Amino acid sequence: MHHYFADLKRIFQRDVTSYITVFLRWLLLSSLIGLLGGFVGTAFYKAIVYVTMIRMTNPWLIYWLPFAGVVIVFAYHIARLRRDPGTNIVIESIVDAHHSVPIRMAFLIFGGTVITHLFGGSVGRESAALQIGGCVGSGVGKMLKLDERSQKLITMCGMSALFSAVFGTPVTATVFVIEFISVGIMHYSALVPCLLAAYIARLIAASFGIQAETYLIAETVSFGYVTCLKVLALGAVCAVVGILFCLALHSAAHFLRRYGYNDYIRILGGGMTVMCLTVLVGNYNYNGAGAHIIEEAIAGHAVWYAFLVKILFTAITLGAGYKGGEIVPSFFIGATMGCVTGPLLGLPASVGAGLGLIGVFCAVVNCPLASIILSVELFDSKNLVLFAIVCVVSYMLSGPFSLYSSQRIQYSKLRPEFVHQKTM
Repeated sequence: MHHYFADLKRIFQRDVTSYITVFLRWLLLSSLIGLLGGFVGTAFYKAIVYVTMIRMTNPWLIYWLPFAGVVIVFAYHIARLRRDPGTNIVIESIVDAHHSVPIRMAFLIFGGTVITHLFGGSVGRESAALQIGGCVGSGVGKMLKLDERSQKLITMCGMSALFSAVFGTPVTATVFVIEFISVGIMHYSALVPCLLAAYIARLIAASFGIQAETYLIAETVSFGYVTCLKVLALGAVCAVVGILFCLALHSAAHFLRRYGYNDYIRILGGGMTVMCLTVLVGNYNYNGAGAHIIEEAIAGHAVWYAFLVKILFTAITLGAGYKGGEIVPSFFIGATMGCVTGPLLGLPASVGAGLGLIGVFCAVVNCPLASIILSVELFDSKNLVLFAIVCVVSYMLSGPFSLYSSQRIQYSKLRPEFVHQKTM
């Protein structure tokens, strides 16, 4: 008994003090990152909304997309970031201390994404927000001269803060950041810092009138064996479409880099291709993020080829060197695909669209837990079991494919073993 109390005393003297100290430290650091992330994320969100309104009222801007690309390339060359690795460099900085995120990248991705949206490039904003957030967190960590492990955590805090501010999903932002760095390993030490930063950033964004993204699925389905089989099938389709999207993105980038004489020629050619495709399609549904098309799909209306056209537009835009995100395009692709595929499987169109949105997102980022939480924050928890099924199926069947080539599958999707597999 005496030894027990002696051990208990040592625990209180050493461990409890350590826990409280670390908690208070990250309370202050997370609050700082949350404040910065909230203001920067608000400015980024409002800039994207503003230029999107300009583009939609001035559709002729699409004809200037190639020349806007030249401006983006010139800015990156001036900043000595000719080979921009995008979100991959943020992932690498967390996994390997030898990689660092240059703070100037935040300004470049901010401006580049705004320009791309203004002139009609087919991109989103969330992946760009992850890059900006990683730069903000990393920059603060360097200024404060944090140690290597703390530097990783504060970079993750910045990512979750910007994601939360821009998209309005703080819990998803937290779980996503700690899950997608290394598939199969959860960085639980980042839970408190990332959630605090994400929540504070969301409060800042909300105070400026930025509403959280939410969708309403009007139709319902009764849960049963038959419904389960239908959702299993839809999950498999989501995995296939997710693989197709990843292959299209990586193949387009590889092809355009191989046959583009230099960065200027590459982005000019890509911009002209997107411009011509827009004229050929005859509408502007596939330019920008396409949020209104996502809403229409969840309402039960989509053309059967919409997801294929969006894959093409986004792959060419990002492969050519324009800036922006892949996450909202994955929402577009999943929602429109699910809206059409759902009824073929016997599911209501709006239910299929919602499941498709989450399923394709899960397939391309390899984050089943974050995807399940995202379904609750976007659609509420009414069909939680169905969303969970589509997520785990699409996650498993999507194999080694990912939007991010620096992502690593640490533990196998097929069996409980360490694999450290590169994504494709």
